[in-house]
Amino acid sequence: MRTFSFIARMPDDPGALHHAAEIIKSHGGNIHRVDYDRRIDPHIVFFQGEADEDAPEKITKDLQAIGYLQTSLATLRFLKFSVYLPDEPGMLFEFLGHTTGAGANIAFLDFDDRGKYPGRLTVSLTLDNDVVANKLLEQLKLRYRIEILEYDATGKKLDDTVFYIRFAQELREIIGTEDEDFLFRLLHDANHIAQELTSQGRDPHMVFRSILQTGSTLRQTAGMGFYSVYQEVPLINGGVLYCFQLPCGGSVYVLRNDGRVAMFDTGFGIYHREIVEMLAHFGLDVRDIEGLYITHADADHSGGGAFFDAPSLMHPGSMDIIREANRAYGSQMQGSILGQVYTKLINLFSLYNPPGNVRLLPPAGDRSRNGLPVLDEIEICGLRFEVLESLGGHLHGHVFYLCPEAGLLFTGDCLINFDSLTPEMEEFSTLAKNLMTTVNVDSERARKERKALLEITGDLDSVLKGNGSRLLVCGGHGAVSTLERDGLKVFGDLKRYDVAEHYAIK
Repeated sequence: MRTFSFIARMPDDPGALHHAAEIIKSHGGNIHRVDYDRRIDPHIVFFQGEADEDAPEKITKDLQAIGYLQTSLATLRFLKFSVYLPDEPGMLFEFLGHTTGAGANIAFLDFDDRGKYPGRLTVSLTLDNDVVANKLLEQLKLRYRIEILEYDATGKKLDDTVFYIRFAQELREIIGTEDEDFLFRLLHDANHIAQELTSQGRDPHMVFRSILQTGSTLRQTAGMGFYSVYQEVPLINGGVLYCFQLPCGGSVYVLRNDGRVAMFDTGFGIYHREIVEMLAHFGLDVRDIEGLYITHADADHSGGGAFFDAPSLMHPGSMDIIREANRAYGSQMQGSILGQVYTKLINLFSLYNPPGNVRLLPPAGDRSRNGLPVLDEIEICGLRFEVLESLGGHLHGHVFYLCPEAGLLFTGDCLINFDSLTPEMEEFSTLAKNLMTTVNVDSERARKERKALLEITGDLDSVLKGNGSRLLVCGGHGAVSTLERDGLKVFGDLKRYDVAEHYAIK
């Protein structure tokens, strides 16, 4: 048996779906999943199933023969015009014969029955290309008085009767591909996540808006739109820690100590060029980075790894997630379509390029700190770090890097100072939640590991205070912070680096 999937574009008529199912059945096809929601698009139906080896080609051929198969995602043309019809019997029927013959899909018809010209008909329709549009207009001009009101060849004016065509066009603009097979697969994925969330009572249009906003925001904040909120924090041993809050996603930390440099998490791959230029602005050469220390496998923390020459250290579970392309892998949510599809989308939009030169952490031994297993003790830039294993609350394979000597704790996304995020960063962070309902794969474990991290922070901070220093919490997003009675508070000053201002100064 062979699995198949296709997108059917069918007339909004009684029995149309039944007719398509009949064709699939006639070739021995077994439908496993069918998705249709007229609130999104009244004509598009997604099918998935299995059949004998040669059956899918026969099914698609028969569906295409009756015009039921969506074979192209080419941008449709939107045409709006007024036509003046004579006040004679059958004139509307004759006019519609021209539009039907051209293969036009009518979105809007309205007679000016209250105005000066009761025979004036305003028409909005979509056509395949400029040639068809021009041919139709030439035919109509020979018979009727025509006034062109609007013509759009970009897909911007298409209405929801061709929702998925318009959505595909917007995806094209974000990812820059004309590969229609790839776009068809992407539409299937986007529709899966929309249907899953719709079944939970979510607005399907919000889902598609969140997908597009995720991609477009990443694209707009790369290049000349890039900026970073940063801190330059002197450490008690004489080293320096830089925290760079990127416009979208996680924070990137660079440790410079004793003439050596290391990086904790890499940010999205789409920002790599800007990160390199920004580090150079602060006198940091990426060629000097000795190692990349990855907290977890999410794209905004590991997605730029392979762009660097330095080797990476990570948990074997992070490597599993990278290999499976599913952030829910290794958790109770592993079978969730939301985690799988979100991973595909964010990896695509963010130019995911995870570490290739990887050293994996060893399994947990007998040691632990506040219930978190100690996986290893390692040296980074002359400092001793404990690598603690999470409980798998935020993500399988999540680890923390703790250096009591320098007062540093890198927590990934298990501790975050949300108050230090800019409104734009906060807005972007909500998009992932919109598409997955939660960013944690196990909420109960996430609460336990957060509690353990806060206990570790409180205990070590009390000791360091006696030496006139503090334990610095380096969260997965936001600023370097200290733990105060009312929560995490920004440590030191926050400053801003804008790539546009940097180039203007140059």
